[in-house]
Amino acid sequence: NPDGVLSLQSHMHRSEHWIVVEGEAEVTINDLVSIIKSNHSIYIPRKAKHRIANRSKQTLVIIEIWFGDNLDEDDIIRYEDIYNRS
Repeated sequence: NPDGVLSLQSHMHRSEHWIVVEGEAEVTINDLVSIIKSNHSIYIPRKAKHRIANRSKQTLVIIEIWFGDNLDEDDIIRYEDIYNRS
């Protein structure tokens, strides 16, 4: 959603590949912040702290692909979260 920010998180058992389908994503991987536009993608290595944010007023649509030996939603370590999830 516009002005949305996902939690700063990492995963012990999986890496991810994000493809931006529509909009513009602000992607943080460890200390690097990148802007990824529509029709581009970015790879998030296993154990990297990462987040995605939509700083615009447009809808952001991404495809998220998981790779690893444990593709479980419980494989999330959250460091910051505006929704107060643990």
